[in-house]
Amino acid sequence: MSRNRFVPPQHGAWAMLLLPWLAGVLTAGFRWPHLPLLVAWLAAYLFSYYFLQAVKTRRLARVRAQLLLYGPAAAVSGALVLLVRPQLLWYGPAFAALFAVNVAYARRRDERALVNDLASVVQSCLMVFVCATVAGRPLAEAVPVFAAVTAYFTGTVLYVKTMIRERGSAGYYRASVLFHLAALGAAWWVGVPVLVVFALLLARAALLPRRRLTPKQVGLIEIAATVLLLVLLLVMVPVAG
Repeated sequence: MSRNRFVPPQHGAWAMLLLPWLAGVLTAGFRWPHLPLLVAWLAAYLFSYYFLQAVKTRRLARVRAQLLLYGPAAAVSGALVLLVRPQLLWYGPAFAALFAVNVAYARRRDERALVNDLASVVQSCLMVFVCATVAGRPLAEAVPVFAAVTAYFTGTVLYVKTMIRERGSAGYYRASVLFHLAALGAAWWVGVPVLVVFALLLARAALLPRRRLTPKQVGLIEIAATVLLLVLLLVMVPVAG
């Protein structure tokens, strides 16, 4: 079994999967269903990636093995979580609607469209609320964390486009900088540590597009930013027991 056939070449997706889950678990308080939730979450992403490939190429046979591996894994682990927290079903319509956006863009072979990227960001960040529900915590407690990670990934989508696919685009550059300015202005609501992160992210968005960085260098900077945001969120937001 070739590893490359079963692991998508989408390195940035792992941060979008793990940061919301980690931030949600660490701030809401760990409960054992968070572990099968993580399995379901990762398996569902892997299933959806190959499903969207099938939609895009109209060649289901090419990814049948991946779908048969990840689909049952997501279903079994997800069913275990739902047995414990059936109220998670309330999130179903939101995830379905956002995934429908992904399917529509896959059919058009336009997965890199900004709207499609933003739909994926919201899908990922909803995991903060899912983790709070699993822990039995009020959703209001998760709002600052959800807002911070959603702002971070939205800004990252715009910034990365200015570094790679939309390099040299004045429109994307302005949108990226203006969004980061707005995020910085709103970050005071979460707290000073997060305000510091968004000040650094603004500097990154304004200055780095002027430099010739490789995709690997861009990725390493984003790994550091992701870790820093998680650490400072935990400093700012009390960890539930």
